[in-house]
Amino acid sequence: MKTIRIASGAGYAGDRLEPALEQMEKGNIDYISFECLAERTIAIAQQAKLKDPKKGYNGLLEYRMEKVIPLAYKNKIKVITNMGAANPEAAVDVCLEIARKCGAKGMKIAAVLGDDVSALLDKYKDVTIWETGKPLSELEGVLSANAYLGVEGIVEALKQGADIVITGRCADPAIFMAPLIYEFGWSTEDWDMLGKGTQIGHLLECGGQATGGYYAEPGKKDVPNPAYLGFPIAEVKEDGSFFITKVEGSGGLVTTHTLTEQLIYEIHDPANYLNPDVVADFSKTAFKEIGKDKVAATGATGKPRPDTLKVSLGYRDCFIGDGEISYGGPGCVERAKLAKDIVEKRLALRQIPIEEIKFDLIGINSLYWDWDCGDNKPREVRLRVAGRTKDRVSASRVGQEVEALYTNGPAGGCGATQGVREIISVASMLIPREDVHPTVVIKEV
Repeated sequence: MKTIRIASGAGYAGDRLEPALEQMEKGNIDYISFECLAERTIAIAQQAKLKDPKKGYNGLLEYRMEKVIPLAYKNKIKVITNMGAANPEAAVDVCLEIARKCGAKGMKIAAVLGDDVSALLDKYKDVTIWETGKPLSELEGVLSANAYLGVEGIVEALKQGADIVITGRCADPAIFMAPLIYEFGWSTEDWDMLGKGTQIGHLLECGGQATGGYYAEPGKKDVPNPAYLGFPIAEVKEDGSFFITKVEGSGGLVTTHTLTEQLIYEIHDPANYLNPDVVADFSKTAFKEIGKDKVAATGATGKPRPDTLKVSLGYRDCFIGDGEISYGGPGCVERAKLAKDIVEKRLALRQIPIEEIKFDLIGINSLYWDWDCGDNKPREVRLRVAGRTKDRVSASRVGQEVEALYTNGPAGGCGATQGVREIISVASMLIPREDVHPTVVIKEV
Protein backbone atom coordinates (compact mmCIF):
# COMPACT_ATOMS: atom_id res chain seq x y z
CA MET A 1 0.00 0.00 0.00
CA LYS A 2 1.35 3.43 -0.96
CA THR A 3 2.62 5.55 1.92
CA ILE A 4 3.71 9.18 2.11
CA ARG A 5 5.23 11.28 4.88
CA ILE A 6 4.11 14.88 5.43
CA ALA A 7 5.85 17.23 7.84
CA SER A 8 4.71 20.38 9.59
CA GLY A 9 7.31 23.06 8.93
CA ALA A 10 5.67 25.90 10.87
CA GLY A 11 2.70 26.49 13.13
CA TYR A 12 2.43 30.27 12.85
CA ALA A 13 3.83 33.25 10.93
CA GLY A 14 6.99 33.75 13.00
CA ASP A 15 7.77 30.15 13.91
CA ARG A 16 11.25 28.65 14.14
CA LEU A 17 12.98 27.39 11.00
CA GLU A 18 15.43 24.85 12.43
CA PRO A 19 12.85 22.07 13.06
CA ALA A 20 11.71 22.25 9.43
CA LEU A 21 15.27 21.98 8.12
CA GLU A 22 15.87 19.03 10.44
CA GLN A 23 12.82 17.28 8.99
CA MET A 24 13.97 17.92 5.44
CA GLU A 25 17.44 16.58 6.18
CA LYS A 26 16.62 13.63 8.47
CA GLY A 27 12.86 12.97 8.35
CA ASN A 28 12.60 11.00 5.09
CA ILE A 29 9.62 13.17 4.12
CA ASP A 30 7.81 13.62 0.82
CA TYR A 31 6.02 16.89 1.64
CA ILE A 32 6.45 19.73 4.08
CA SER A 33 3.75 22.32 4.73
CA PHE A 34 4.27 25.69 6.41
CA GLU A 35 1.13 27.08 8.11
CA CYS A 36 1.88 30.78 8.58
CA LEU A 37 -1.37 32.70 8.22
CA ALA A 38 -3.58 33.81 11.10
CA GLU A 39 -6.83 35.76 10.80
CA ARG A 40 -5.34 39.20 11.38
CA THR A 41 -2.10 38.48 9.51
CA ILE A 42 -3.67 38.73 6.08
CA ALA A 43 -5.27 42.11 6.80
CA ILE A 44 -1.88 43.47 7.84
CA ALA A 45 -0.41 41.93 4.69
CA GLN A 46 -3.04 43.74 2.62
CA GLN A 47 -1.83 47.02 4.14
CA ALA A 48 1.72 46.19 3.08
CA LYS A 49 0.54 45.38 -0.44
CA LEU A 50 -1.29 48.71 -0.72
CA LYS A 51 1.98 50.49 0.07
CA ASP A 52 4.07 48.29 -2.26
CA PRO A 53 2.45 46.00 -4.89
CA LYS A 54 5.47 43.68 -4.66
CA LYS A 55 4.88 43.04 -0.95
CA GLY A 56 2.02 41.52 1.04
CA TYR A 57 3.49 38.05 1.54
CA ASN A 58 4.86 36.64 4.80
CA GLY A 59 7.78 38.73 6.02
CA LEU A 60 9.91 35.65 6.68
CA LEU A 61 9.42 34.18 3.20
CA GLU A 62 12.92 35.01 1.96
CA TYR A 63 14.53 33.90 5.24
CA ARG A 64 12.78 30.54 5.12
CA MET A 65 12.99 29.82 1.42
CA GLU A 66 16.70 30.57 1.12
CA LYS A 67 17.22 27.45 3.24
CA VAL A 68 14.14 25.43 2.27
CA ILE A 69 14.36 25.57 -1.53
CA PRO A 70 17.87 24.06 -1.85
CA LEU A 71 16.90 21.20 0.49
CA ALA A 72 13.59 20.63 -1.29
CA TYR A 73 15.36 20.47 -4.65
CA LYS A 74 18.12 18.19 -3.39
CA ASN A 75 15.83 15.76 -1.54
CA LYS A 76 12.84 15.93 -3.94
CA ILE A 77 10.50 17.25 -1.25
CA LYS A 78 7.41 19.21 -2.28
CA VAL A 79 6.61 22.36 -0.31
CA ILE A 80 3.15 23.80 0.38
CA THR A 81 2.55 27.02 2.31
CA ASN A 82 0.09 29.86 2.84
CA MET A 83 2.97 32.34 3.17
CA GLY A 84 1.57 34.08 0.08
CA ALA A 85 -0.84 35.89 2.43
CA ALA A 86 -2.23 38.84 0.45
CA ASN A 87 0.11 38.41 -2.52
CA PRO A 88 0.85 34.80 -3.54
CA GLU A 89 2.02 35.81 -7.03
CA ALA A 90 4.68 38.13 -5.59
CA ALA A 91 5.75 35.31 -3.27
CA VAL A 92 6.18 33.04 -6.29
CA ASP A 93 8.46 35.59 -7.96
CA VAL A 94 10.57 35.83 -4.80
CA CYS A 95 10.91 32.04 -4.66
CA LEU A 96 11.75 31.85 -8.36
CA GLU A 97 14.66 34.20 -7.84
CA ILE A 98 15.91 32.18 -4.86
CA ALA A 99 15.58 28.96 -6.87
CA ARG A 100 17.55 30.44 -9.77
CA LYS A 101 20.35 31.52 -7.47
CA CYS A 102 20.66 28.06 -5.93
CA GLY A 103 20.54 26.28 -9.29
CA ALA A 104 17.17 24.56 -8.87
CA LYS A 105 16.68 24.25 -12.62
CA GLY A 106 13.29 22.91 -13.69
CA MET A 107 11.61 23.62 -10.34
CA LYS A 108 7.97 24.66 -10.75
CA ILE A 109 6.42 27.14 -8.32
CA ALA A 110 2.68 27.78 -8.23
CA ALA A 111 0.39 30.40 -6.74
CA VAL A 112 -3.19 29.57 -5.79
CA LEU A 113 -5.43 32.61 -6.23
CA GLY A 114 -9.12 33.31 -5.74
CA ASP A 115 -9.44 33.80 -2.00
CA ASP A 116 -9.53 37.62 -2.29
CA VAL A 117 -13.22 38.51 -2.62
CA SER A 118 -12.93 42.21 -1.82
CA ALA A 119 -14.19 43.11 -5.30
CA LEU A 120 -17.50 41.39 -4.43
CA LEU A 121 -18.24 43.21 -1.18
CA ASP A 122 -21.02 45.35 -2.64
CA LYS A 123 -22.85 42.11 -3.35
CA TYR A 124 -22.72 41.19 0.33
CA LYS A 125 -23.59 44.53 1.93
CA ASP A 126 -26.67 43.02 3.61
CA VAL A 127 -24.86 39.92 4.87
CA THR A 128 -24.71 39.72 8.67
CA ILE A 129 -21.34 40.03 10.39
CA TRP A 130 -20.96 37.39 13.09
CA GLU A 131 -19.23 39.56 15.66
CA THR A 132 -21.58 42.56 15.46
CA GLY A 133 -24.88 41.06 14.34
CA LYS A 134 -25.13 43.97 11.90
CA PRO A 135 -24.90 44.07 8.09
CA LEU A 136 -21.56 44.40 6.32
CA SER A 137 -22.59 47.86 5.08
CA GLU A 138 -22.18 49.17 8.65
CA LEU A 139 -18.62 47.89 9.05
CA GLU A 140 -16.26 50.80 8.43
CA GLY A 141 -12.63 50.77 7.32
CA VAL A 142 -12.61 47.36 5.61
CA LEU A 143 -9.11 46.55 4.33
CA SER A 144 -9.43 42.97 3.16
CA ALA A 145 -11.91 40.19 2.48
CA ASN A 146 -10.53 36.70 2.01
CA ALA A 147 -12.49 33.48 1.73
CA TYR A 148 -11.15 30.29 3.26
CA LEU A 149 -10.31 28.07 0.30
CA GLY A 150 -10.05 24.31 0.52
CA VAL A 151 -7.82 21.83 -1.28
CA GLU A 152 -9.05 22.45 -4.84
CA GLY A 153 -6.38 24.90 -6.01
CA ILE A 154 -3.52 23.10 -4.27
CA VAL A 155 -4.48 19.76 -5.80
CA GLU A 156 -4.66 21.36 -9.25
CA ALA A 157 -1.21 22.90 -8.79
CA LEU A 158 0.21 19.51 -7.84
CA LYS A 159 -1.42 17.96 -10.90
CA GLN A 160 0.37 20.57 -13.01
CA GLY A 161 3.69 19.44 -11.57
CA ALA A 162 4.29 22.14 -8.97
CA ASP A 163 7.18 21.54 -6.59
CA ILE A 164 6.23 24.50 -4.39
CA VAL A 165 2.64 25.67 -3.92
CA ILE A 166 1.96 29.05 -2.35
CA THR A 167 -1.54 30.05 -1.28
CA GLY A 168 -3.23 32.99 0.35
CA ARG A 169 -6.10 32.39 2.76
CA CYS A 170 -7.12 28.74 2.94
CA ALA A 171 -8.19 26.38 5.67
CA ASP A 172 -5.21 25.27 7.74
CA PRO A 173 -5.78 21.50 7.30
CA ALA A 174 -6.04 21.93 3.51
CA ILE A 175 -2.31 22.47 3.01
CA PHE A 176 -1.71 19.04 4.57
CA MET A 177 -4.71 17.18 3.13
CA ALA A 178 -4.22 18.29 -0.49
CA PRO A 179 -1.13 16.08 -1.01
CA LEU A 180 -3.10 13.07 0.24
CA ILE A 181 -5.90 13.67 -2.23
CA TYR A 182 -3.40 14.16 -5.04
CA GLU A 183 -1.15 11.20 -4.21
CA PHE A 184 -3.87 8.69 -3.33
CA GLY A 185 -6.55 9.81 -5.75
CA TRP A 186 -9.13 10.28 -2.99
CA SER A 187 -12.51 11.54 -4.15
CA THR A 188 -13.35 15.05 -2.96
CA GLU A 189 -16.78 13.65 -2.04
CA ASP A 190 -15.52 10.73 0.04
CA TRP A 191 -16.50 12.47 3.26
CA ASP A 192 -15.12 9.88 5.66
CA MET A 193 -11.73 9.91 3.95
CA LEU A 194 -11.72 13.70 3.95
CA GLY A 195 -12.58 13.60 7.65
CA LYS A 196 -9.45 11.53 8.23
CA GLY A 197 -7.40 13.89 6.06
CA THR A 198 -8.69 16.91 7.96
CA GLN A 199 -7.75 15.26 11.24
CA ILE A 200 -4.23 14.67 9.95
CA GLY A 201 -4.01 18.31 8.90
CA HIS A 202 -5.37 19.53 12.22
CA LEU A 203 -2.83 17.50 14.20
CA LEU A 204 0.03 18.89 12.09
CA GLU A 205 -1.04 22.49 11.51
CA CYS A 206 0.24 24.00 14.77
CA GLY A 207 3.75 22.61 14.54
CA GLY A 208 5.34 22.14 17.96
CA GLN A 209 2.03 22.17 19.80
CA ALA A 210 1.67 18.50 18.85
CA THR A 211 5.16 17.55 20.03
CA GLY A 212 5.02 18.98 23.53
CA GLY A 213 5.54 22.70 23.02
CA TYR A 214 2.17 23.87 24.28
CA TYR A 215 1.90 20.85 26.54
CA ALA A 216 4.96 21.42 28.74
CA GLU A 217 4.49 22.08 32.46
CA PRO A 218 7.57 21.51 34.65
CA GLY A 219 7.15 18.85 37.30
CA LYS A 220 3.76 17.84 35.95
CA LYS A 221 4.12 17.37 32.20
CA ASP A 222 7.84 17.39 31.55
CA VAL A 223 9.06 17.60 27.96
CA PRO A 224 12.63 16.60 27.04
CA ASN A 225 14.90 19.16 25.35
CA PRO A 226 12.22 21.77 24.55
CA ALA A 227 14.84 24.18 23.18
CA TYR A 228 15.42 21.62 20.40
CA LEU A 229 11.75 20.78 19.89
CA GLY A 230 11.08 18.62 16.84
CA PHE A 231 7.97 19.24 14.76
CA PRO A 232 5.39 16.55 13.89
CA ILE A 233 5.44 14.26 10.87
CA ALA A 234 2.48 12.17 9.66
CA GLU A 235 3.06 8.87 7.91
CA VAL A 236 -0.13 8.17 5.95
CA LYS A 237 -1.29 5.13 3.99
CA GLU A 238 -3.63 5.13 1.03
CA ASP A 239 -6.55 3.90 3.17
CA GLY A 240 -6.22 6.95 5.45
CA SER A 241 -4.57 5.12 8.34
CA PHE A 242 -1.69 7.10 9.83
CA PHE A 243 0.54 7.78 12.77
CA ILE A 244 2.22 10.95 14.04
CA THR A 245 5.92 10.97 14.88
CA LYS A 246 8.97 13.26 14.76
CA VAL A 247 12.62 13.08 13.80
CA GLU A 248 14.44 10.61 16.03
CA GLY A 249 16.67 12.39 18.53
CA SER A 250 14.90 15.74 18.28
CA GLY A 251 13.49 17.42 21.37
CA GLY A 252 9.91 17.13 22.55
CA LEU A 253 7.68 14.09 22.55
CA VAL A 254 4.69 12.59 20.74
CA THR A 255 2.16 10.91 23.04
CA THR A 256 -1.56 10.36 23.27
CA HIS A 257 -1.66 13.32 25.65
CA THR A 258 0.15 15.80 23.41
CA LEU A 259 -2.03 14.85 20.45
CA THR A 260 -5.24 14.95 22.48
CA GLU A 261 -4.47 18.51 23.51
CA GLN A 262 -3.84 19.47 19.88
CA LEU A 263 -6.95 17.62 18.66
CA ILE A 264 -9.30 19.76 20.75
CA TYR A 265 -7.46 23.01 20.02
CA GLU A 266 -9.77 25.56 18.35
CA ILE A 267 -12.51 22.97 17.79
CA HIS A 268 -15.95 24.46 18.47
CA ASP A 269 -17.72 21.10 18.07
CA PRO A 270 -15.66 17.90 17.76
CA ALA A 271 -18.55 16.17 15.98
CA ASN A 272 -19.03 18.96 13.45
CA TYR A 273 -15.74 20.67 12.65
CA LEU A 274 -16.61 22.94 9.73
CA ASN A 275 -14.08 23.17 6.90
CA PRO A 276 -14.38 24.17 3.22
CA ASP A 277 -13.82 20.56 2.11
CA VAL A 278 -15.80 18.58 4.68
CA VAL A 279 -17.57 18.72 8.03
CA ALA A 280 -15.19 16.55 10.04
CA ASP A 281 -16.25 14.43 13.00
CA PHE A 282 -13.51 13.80 15.58
CA SER A 283 -15.85 12.69 18.36
CA LYS A 284 -14.88 9.01 18.07
CA THR A 285 -11.13 9.56 17.78
CA ALA A 286 -8.89 7.08 19.56
CA PHE A 287 -5.12 7.40 19.98
CA LYS A 288 -2.74 4.49 20.50
CA GLU A 289 0.98 4.64 21.17
CA ILE A 290 2.63 2.15 18.81
CA GLY A 291 6.23 3.04 19.62
CA LYS A 292 8.43 5.71 21.11
CA ASP A 293 7.17 9.08 19.81
CA LYS A 294 4.83 7.26 17.47
CA VAL A 295 1.05 7.52 17.93
CA ALA A 296 -1.67 6.18 15.63
CA ALA A 297 -5.11 7.78 15.42
CA THR A 298 -8.39 6.22 14.32
CA GLY A 299 -12.08 7.07 14.33
CA ALA A 300 -12.32 10.29 12.31
CA THR A 301 -15.21 10.49 9.84
CA GLY A 302 -16.85 13.22 7.79
CA LYS A 303 -20.08 14.68 6.44
CA PRO A 304 -20.84 16.70 3.27
CA ARG A 305 -19.09 20.04 3.06
CA PRO A 306 -20.97 23.30 3.80
CA ASP A 307 -22.69 25.24 1.02
CA THR A 308 -20.99 28.44 2.20
CA LEU A 309 -17.44 29.61 2.78
CA LYS A 310 -16.22 31.69 5.68
CA VAL A 311 -14.79 35.09 4.78
CA SER A 312 -12.33 36.84 7.08
CA LEU A 313 -12.64 40.62 6.93
CA GLY A 314 -9.84 42.86 8.13
CA TYR A 315 -10.77 46.40 9.08
CA ARG A 316 -9.28 49.48 10.72
CA ASP A 317 -10.82 49.33 14.17
CA CYS A 318 -9.11 51.74 16.58
CA PHE A 319 -5.89 52.94 18.14
CA ILE A 320 -4.40 51.74 21.41
CA GLY A 321 -2.35 54.17 23.43
CA ASP A 322 -0.35 52.74 26.29
CA GLY A 323 2.17 53.70 28.92
CA GLU A 324 4.11 51.86 31.60
CA ILE A 325 6.09 52.90 34.66
CA SER A 326 7.70 50.92 37.48
CA TYR A 327 7.82 51.40 41.25
CA GLY A 328 10.14 49.54 43.61
CA GLY A 329 10.81 49.06 47.29
CA PRO A 330 8.50 49.28 50.33
CA GLY A 331 5.06 50.60 49.49
CA CYS A 332 5.52 50.06 45.76
CA VAL A 333 2.01 48.64 45.29
CA GLU A 334 0.39 51.54 47.12
CA ARG A 335 2.38 54.04 45.04
CA ALA A 336 1.43 52.24 41.82
CA LYS A 337 -2.24 52.36 42.82
CA LEU A 338 -1.94 56.09 43.49
CA ALA A 339 -0.30 56.52 40.09
CA LYS A 340 -3.24 54.69 38.53
CA ASP A 341 -5.71 57.03 40.23
CA ILE A 342 -3.75 60.07 39.07
CA VAL A 343 -3.70 58.95 35.43
CA GLU A 344 -7.39 58.07 35.52
CA LYS A 345 -8.33 61.53 36.86
CA ARG A 346 -5.98 63.34 34.48
CA LEU A 347 -7.48 61.66 31.42
CA ALA A 348 -10.97 62.61 32.62
CA LEU A 349 -9.83 66.20 33.31
CA ARG A 350 -8.46 66.51 29.77
CA GLN A 351 -11.68 64.96 28.38
CA ILE A 352 -9.78 62.44 26.26
CA PRO A 353 -12.38 60.44 24.26
CA ILE A 354 -11.41 56.94 25.40
CA GLU A 355 -13.80 54.11 24.52
CA GLU A 356 -12.21 51.55 26.82
CA ILE A 357 -9.35 51.65 29.30
CA LYS A 358 -7.51 49.06 31.37
CA PHE A 359 -5.12 49.52 34.29
CA ASP A 360 -2.76 46.67 35.14
CA LEU A 361 -0.33 46.24 37.99
CA ILE A 362 2.00 43.80 36.28
CA GLY A 363 2.89 41.07 38.72
CA ILE A 364 -0.31 41.75 40.66
CA ASN A 365 -3.35 41.73 38.40
CA SER A 366 -2.30 41.82 34.74
CA LEU A 367 -3.53 38.26 34.18
CA TYR A 368 -6.39 37.85 36.66
CA TRP A 369 -7.61 41.43 37.33
CA ASP A 370 -7.52 40.93 41.10
CA TRP A 371 -6.23 43.93 43.02
CA ASP A 372 -5.90 42.08 46.35
CA CYS A 373 -2.28 40.98 46.73
CA GLY A 374 -2.74 39.64 50.25
CA ASP A 375 0.16 39.59 52.72
CA ASN A 376 2.80 38.64 50.16
CA LYS A 377 4.05 42.12 49.33
CA PRO A 378 6.11 42.32 46.13
CA ARG A 379 9.39 44.26 45.97
CA GLU A 380 8.46 45.90 42.70
CA VAL A 381 5.47 46.46 40.46
CA ARG A 382 4.88 48.00 37.05
CA LEU A 383 1.81 50.05 36.19
CA ARG A 384 0.48 49.61 32.67
CA VAL A 385 -2.30 51.77 31.28
CA ALA A 386 -3.89 50.99 27.90
CA GLY A 387 -6.68 53.01 26.32
CA ARG A 388 -8.70 52.38 23.19
CA THR A 389 -9.60 55.40 21.06
CA LYS A 390 -10.78 56.19 17.55
CA ASP A 391 -7.86 58.49 16.66
CA ARG A 392 -4.09 58.42 17.05
CA VAL A 393 -3.77 61.79 18.81
CA SER A 394 -6.17 60.81 21.59
CA ALA A 395 -4.38 57.50 22.01
CA SER A 396 -1.05 59.30 22.43
CA ARG A 397 -2.41 61.17 25.46
CA VAL A 398 -2.53 57.96 27.50
CA GLY A 399 1.21 57.40 27.39
CA GLN A 400 1.90 61.09 27.91
CA GLU A 401 0.06 61.07 31.23
CA VAL A 402 1.92 57.96 32.37
CA GLU A 403 5.29 59.48 31.51
CA ALA A 404 4.36 62.70 33.33
CA LEU A 405 4.31 60.67 36.55
CA TYR A 406 8.10 60.97 36.57
CA THR A 407 7.82 64.40 38.22
CA ASN A 408 4.13 64.70 39.01
CA GLY A 409 3.28 61.30 40.43
CA PRO A 410 4.24 59.16 43.42
CA ALA A 411 7.85 58.89 44.50
CA GLY A 412 10.30 56.59 42.79
CA GLY A 413 8.71 56.09 39.38
CA CYS A 414 11.19 54.79 36.77
CA GLY A 415 11.49 53.12 33.38
CA ALA A 416 8.51 54.88 31.80
CA THR A 417 7.59 53.95 28.24
CA GLN A 418 4.78 54.96 25.94
CA GLY A 419 3.44 54.02 22.53
CA VAL A 420 0.56 54.11 20.07
CA ARG A 421 -0.46 51.40 17.65
CA GLU A 422 -3.23 51.05 15.15
CA ILE A 423 -5.42 47.99 15.65
CA ILE A 424 -6.54 45.95 12.67
CA SER A 425 -9.44 43.79 13.79
CA VAL A 426 -11.10 40.82 12.17
CA ALA A 427 -14.75 40.12 11.43
CA SER A 428 -16.38 37.13 9.79
CA MET A 429 -19.25 36.32 7.45
CA LEU A 430 -20.45 33.55 5.15
CA ILE A 431 -20.82 33.75 1.36
CA PRO A 432 -22.07 31.23 -1.22
CA ARG A 433 -19.43 28.71 -2.26
CA GLU A 434 -20.21 29.22 -5.94
CA ASP A 435 -18.98 32.83 -5.75
CA VAL A 436 -15.38 31.70 -5.16
CA HIS A 437 -13.24 30.34 -8.01
CA PRO A 438 -9.68 29.20 -7.18
CA THR A 439 -7.15 29.55 -9.99
CA VAL A 440 -3.53 28.48 -10.38
CA VAL A 441 -0.58 30.42 -11.79
CA ILE A 442 2.56 28.31 -12.28
CA LYS A 443 6.08 29.38 -13.23
CA GLU A 444 9.24 27.36 -13.88
CA VAL A 445 12.86 28.11 -13.08
